[in-house]
Amino acid sequence: MSTTASDPLAALGALPGVPDAVDSVRKAVDRVYGHRVMRRRSNEVTAEAALRGSRGSAALAGADWNLEEVRRRTDFSGDGEARTVGAALRLTAEAGQLLSIWRQSPLRVLARLHLVAAGGATPDDAVGRPRLGGESVDEPLVEAPLPDADEVAGRLEGLSQLIIAGGTAPALVTAAVVHGELLALRPFGSHNGLVARTAERIVLIGSGLDPKSICPAEVGHAEQGRAAYVAAFEGYRAGTPEGMAAWIAHCGRAVELGVRESTAVCEALQRGAA
Repeated sequence: MSTTASDPLAALGALPGVPDAVDSVRKAVDRVYGHRVMRRRSNEVTAEAALRGSRGSAALAGADWNLEEVRRRTDFSGDGEARTVGAALRLTAEAGQLLSIWRQSPLRVLARLHLVAAGGATPDDAVGRPRLGGESVDEPLVEAPLPDADEVAGRLEGLSQLIIAGGTAPALVTAAVVHGELLALRPFGSHNGLVARTAERIVLIGSGLDPKSICPAEVGHAEQGRAAYVAAFEGYRAGTPEGMAAWIAHCGRAVELGVRESTAVCEALQRGAA
């Protein structure tokens, strides 16, 4: 994050184009929450959004499975793709359990998310802690230069302080920054993309923007495509006002596409077609 304002997240919210993105997301979220199906069947919409969000996050991590295959499968202990889908599903299930901890101890939450994602697939001494100097990172999709361990520790602490301090920044801005910063740092030896997208989900839920978790941004990130995701992330990594605004707008569009997905689920439930 390149801004030095006293409330850097709020300053990002004032970048050209960002207020419009924030407003567009809020209106889209309000519309799906106002759907008549949400009055009585919101739990079903939440469950379906979780499944579709997990599928989208796994797709960005290289396991682009058909939704029905994700729904049908019960064993995710097989090859690398199966383990990736299993990790995404576990993370989505875990996210809702960590909301009360996030605002007090975000680093503890991130450690827990990595532990859940790894699921025994990573050596025990590397699970749930930021990588040490000289340790490698297995991260498909993101090939940007890797910050060293000292920089990772410092920036994680700075991110933690921003979250704990709170502020006036819109939820979309905070979620986008958390997501982008974790992608940039890749603090763990594995599963950083999955963890980053889950942290974005936690911010969107915990902020009150999407309290029932029915607007899966992961769906939108996957729908926009891996190339667009990486290109937008490069804008974040560059740290320029234009790049940061483009990344926030990309994340906003992802939420809107997630809203569209859940709106379709609501319509199907209303027709009795689940």
